[in-house]
Amino acid sequence: MAVSISAVVLLGIVVFVLIRGGYVRPGPALACGLFGFFLASTGAAPLITSAISTVTGWISSI
Repeated sequence: MAVSISAVVLLGIVVFVLIRGGYVRPGPALACGLFGFFLASTGAAPLITSAISTVTGWISSI
């Protein structure tokens, strides 16, 4: 759970910086956020969660 909260904070900061810098407009950023939100309620969510856990496990073992 701590990893997912950290990832959310990190990705939120990245999105904020990209919007602030003019690289991403607020509309597409909102569409991507909503896509992620709705994707989390599908059957793909457990697969994505396990893939992220595997990658963070690899990174922490380095």
